[in-house]
Amino acid sequence: MTSNAAPKARRSRLGSPLPTSFYARDTEHVARDLLGMVLECRTRDGVAAGRIVETEAYIGEHDLACHAAAGRTSRTEPLYGPPGMAYVYFIYGMYWCFNAVTREAGQPSAVLVRAIEPVAGVELMRARRRKVRRDVDLTNGPGKLCLALAIDGRHNRLPLQRPPIVIREAEPFSDAEIEVTPRIGISKSADWPLRWIVRGNPFVSKTPAHFPKRPHPR
Repeated sequence: MTSNAAPKARRSRLGSPLPTSFYARDTEHVARDLLGMVLECRTRDGVAAGRIVETEAYIGEHDLACHAAAGRTSRTEPLYGPPGMAYVYFIYGMYWCFNAVTREAGQPSAVLVRAIEPVAGVELMRARRRKVRRDVDLTNGPGKLCLALAIDGRHNRLPLQRPPIVIREAEPFSDAEIEVTPRIGISKSADWPLRWIVRGNPFVSKTPAHFPKRPHPR
């Protein structure tokens, strides 16, 4: 596997797990502020982690792209809180997707983590994704990052403040480094600008050519 396409991750001392209060805010603010934070998953094999570089907000029952649009069910129950909990679901019969639950309990919403830049456990990620030839393709999508970090349904509903799954405080990205676009791969509420990406980061998943991009307001 070649790794020369992957840039060196920013060097910063990883901080404590983000507190529940971080997530108990408007989902859009959490989605933006998660950029730069580190998603970490601990397994028997070791620890793998990556800096978050792409997120999408899903903001409630009125958002037709949000699972909560179907109402409160056994599947969507984690979306209703409490904040700071993992919501992990299965799609296409193949992939897991990781989300961080936001806002107060009873207000169903979450941030989908779409891409991370590896900062720890890269060899583990490579072993878990043996067919991937370039390091930049290890984690540049929501299903890919779950495979690389070994996130699956066992992590659903777990708190994000302690292992095995944690989001840690780290060096944030500035507003000047961030762009906002519509969300990817949805057909309902598709034009809502609720995807946050780090401009120029190679681990961000591919943005459709026709998508508008705008700078993050400062």
